[in-house]
Amino acid sequence: GPRVPGTAAHRAMGDWLVAELSARADTVVVQEWTHTAADGKRVPMRNILARFRPAEGRRVLYIAHWDTRPISDRALDPAQVQIPVPGANDGGSGVAILLGVADALKKEAPPTGVDLLFTDGEDWGSFDTNTDVLIGAHYFAEHLPEPGYAPLFGVLFDMVGDEHPVFEQEGHSIGGAPEVVQRVWTTAQRLGHGAVFTNRQGIPITDDHVPLLAKGLRVIDVIDLDYPWHHTPEDTPDKVSQSTLQLVGDVAVTVLRDLGR
Repeated sequence: GPRVPGTAAHRAMGDWLVAELSARADTVVVQEWTHTAADGKRVPMRNILARFRPAEGRRVLYIAHWDTRPISDRALDPAQVQIPVPGANDGGSGVAILLGVADALKKEAPPTGVDLLFTDGEDWGSFDTNTDVLIGAHYFAEHLPEPGYAPLFGVLFDMVGDEHPVFEQEGHSIGGAPEVVQRVWTTAQRLGHGAVFTNRQGIPITDDHVPLLAKGLRVIDVIDLDYPWHHTPEDTPDKVSQSTLQLVGDVAVTVLRDLGR
């Protein structure tokens, strides 16, 4: 169901995430702040950072946003526009991937340090004007875990649960961190997923990796925007494929394990 910042469900989801990650990661860092939106509304926000091997200098950053959109601005029925988006794929699928990665790293420690960042407020405002969106990513970029924080690379997972996924190489990722795109896509293709992780270059997408790229972090976006239920009340769990999540999760874990080869 919806996890809209400022609601009881959002608070409960955040508490649940902290508890689940605390049972898996070596340490969990919570960033809490209040964001003042363009309309003056004050909105509570919370980024959650689960860290594996926190003392290790060589690190990898994986990211997903855990909030959901307060309105369904792409709903076909005007009467449904004010309904919050359930966010099964847009928000839920990326969180599922990171939780799966956390399970894998709990069972077998990674060869490097790994940070799993759950950002808040990605979907709050207007993407038409880039107002009050990517809030948690902007906050993290300005409040890094330690001075000089510079992971080897980072990967954002967003909208990764469609039954028939095609992940093009997103424009900002190709422009800002092409070697990371090459690493992830080569891994996926080696695992037999070349039809899903296509070499076709996609459009630039405004997403949580953009503020991090601007900060100098080498972060790319794995995203499939070709999803009919995006920003509608129909973004529900029945639209999310277990096999797709398994495929993406396998790629995510293999990328990390390859660092120890």
